[in-house]
Amino acid sequence: MKVIITGASGMVGEGVLRSCLKRPKIEKILVIGRQTCGYTDDKLTELLIPDFFDLTAIETQMKGYDACFFCLGISSVGMKADDYYHTTYDLTMHFARTFAAQNPGATFCYISGAGTDTSENGRTRWARVKGKTENDLIRMTDLKAYALRPAFMKPEKGSLHVNRYYWGFARIYPLGRRLSPGFFIMLDQLAQAMIVLVRRGYDKRVIEGRDIVELAKITH
Repeated sequence: MKVIITGASGMVGEGVLRSCLKRPKIEKILVIGRQTCGYTDDKLTELLIPDFFDLTAIETQMKGYDACFFCLGISSVGMKADDYYHTTYDLTMHFARTFAAQNPGATFCYISGAGTDTSENGRTRWARVKGKTENDLIRMTDLKAYALRPAFMKPEKGSLHVNRYYWGFARIYPLGRRLSPGFFIMLDQLAQAMIVLVRRGYDKRVIEGRDIVELAKITH
């Protein structure tokens, strides 16, 4: 399997990248980002770009991949509504269309979030924007898109791109996992779930936390 990963300089993307690097069935990984991910490996290629809205210089290098694991995302806290929409919806759709043009029929796994509003009419701004992004990705006919909605994700020790406060929250992970296993997951489970989606597909396009846990149990 050959995959493209975005957002690898952030916690979620890094966790997915680390998982993919150690899986022998993934033979080639292309990381695209504005900052280096900080990892090197024989099967890893990294492309740094200044602007995700201008992919013309690299679009031909995106050809020949089975899937994109789109882990790029930002918090809406403190952002103007138009800026958040542009960075979340417009950027994601532009990247997905470019990827689809180079790899028609490939799989696109979009990391969304628990609580996303696919009605696009709810009170919470970020949930509406994420919901519209999910809806329009899934409507694309030249991609097989899935929207994954993890909640609390625990990174592995030794990860480079984790805010300090997150390790504090990680202390509640063992108890949270027992009480709500679909809400508390490992980043490695998220990566495994996406790999299964590429290889086997699934009967749902919106993948909630419990679906992620179940998919992650499937091995090849």
